[in-house]
Parts: sequence; structure tokens; C-alpha cells
Amino acid sequence: MAEHSTYHTHISARHRMFDLNLREVWRYRDLIVLFTKRNFTVSYKQTILGPAWLFLTPLFTSIVHAFVFGGIAGIGTDGIPTFLFYLCSNAIWSYFATCVINNANVFAANAYVFGKVYFPRLTTPISNVISSIIRFGIQMVLVLAFMVWYLLQGTLHPNWLAWLVIPVELVHLGILGMGFGIIVSSLTTKYRDLTVLVDFGVSLWMYATPIVYPLSTLGEGWMRTLIQVNPVTPSVELLRYAILGQGSCHPGFYALSWAVTILVALGGIMIFNKVERTFMDTV
Repeated sequence: MAEHSTYHTHISARHRMFDLNLREVWRYRDLIVLFTKRNFTVSYKQTILGPAWLFLTPLFTSIVHAFVFGGIAGIGTDGIPTFLFYLCSNAIWSYFATCVINNANVFAANAYVFGKVYFPRLTTPISNVISSIIRFGIQMVLVLAFMVWYLLQGTLHPNWLAWLVIPVELVHLGILGMGFGIIVSSLTTKYRDLTVLVDFGVSLWMYATPIVYPLSTLGEGWMRTLIQVNPVTPSVELLRYAILGQGSCHPGFYALSWAVTILVALGGIMIFNKVERTFMDTV
């Protein structure tokens, strides 16, 4: 008589607010890949230029910033070619802003899927971060193209060894953006008007971050300290230093940025796990 293996499936309610369950998330890695592909399909479906917008948006934005802030306002760029400074800065900020904005709509945008089948809900915000990383990589191709031009002109001196920190900082900003995003998403299940404030808030946040200006233009007063308390500032400055060879990052504020990132991520996951059990009643 052939022996048959017996399988048991145990289904129970989740009672812990903080439950990463990374092993289960890893088992659903194919779903993360599927969601990542879906994000690109939805973003550029029924558009004339399609993925070309990944190049055109930062290009046009950088031209405007270079004209307004570099030309009219006369803001310096620490010796970096003005257009390249804004092109690189916009690519960095676009990555972080996309992580926040896309994850701020996780529950509302995926309610039709969440209500039909079970899967680890964290796969959706993780796929949003991965999509943002891919977009950043594509935009960096444009940055590198202009970097080659300025290198040939002898007006750019990047620190190639510092490029090793880029993956670390992408993870750093991705976790921070995802944390803030899922907190907002959890709150918007009950308070829908918060979604209106997300884009506006992220736009204001950009001006509180050294994107359209280098940190060095703030001098050594209280304004510089206030901007450095912003958890995004150390990563932006470090990434810009790694890519373009100019930037400043105080170790104390960098450590504070990581501390805030961890707290926001853990708090976001706790709220996310709590809301996901009942959000279908309110969405």
C-alpha cells in the first residue's frame, strides 16, 4: 500500500500589529514581479509617448529649474554644471516622491484585489518601491549621458568610488518613502480628503529638502540645521556627492535620518497590519 503524505493547512486570525512575515512575502516574490510589471503597464497605458515620459519629465523639469533657480534667482550649484545639478537632483527627488505618493494610495487602488483573494499585503508597497527604483535607474541613463558630455569638457569631477553607496541610499529612501506612504494610505481609508493633501505636501517637502539648491547655500545658521533635520536631506546630499562629486552629509544627521526611517517604517507596518483587517468596511 503506497504511503501518502498528509498536509495540514492552519488558518488563523493575525493578532499582532507588528508582523513582517518576510518569509511569506518572499514566497510571493513572483507576485511582486507581477505587480511591478502592472505598475509600468498602468502608468503608460493609453499614452502617446509611453515610457518616453521617463526621460521627458525630468528633462523639462530640469530645464525650468535651471532657468528659474539657476538663471533668474542666481542660486549657485557648488561648481556643478547647473543643468546637470538639477537633472540629478530631480531624479533623486522623483524616486522618493514616487515611493510616497504611490504607496499613499495602496488600499484604495488595490481594494478590488484585496477583497477577492489573500496574499501578503506588503507585496504591493514593496512592488511600488521596486518600480520606483527601476524608474530611477532609467532616469540615471539620461544623467549619465549628460555626465559624459561634461566630463569631456573637464567641468565635472565625480567620485566614482562613492557610487558604492548608491544602492544603500536607494534602500534607505525607499524604506522611508514606503513608511510614510503606507501610513498615509492607512489613514485615507477613513479620511479620504488626505489624498488631496499628499501631492501638495510632497511638493512643499521638496522645498524643505536641498533639491533646487545645495545645502552649502544656507550657511551655518539655524536654517541649515532645520533643513538637515529633514530625514531626506542626508540621503539627497550623499547621493548627489556620490553621483556628481559635490555634497555634504553630517554623520549625526545621517544617523538621525536612519533612526527616523526605522521608526517610520515600523510604525507604518504596525498601522498597515491593523488597518488591513478591517479596511474593506470603509474603502
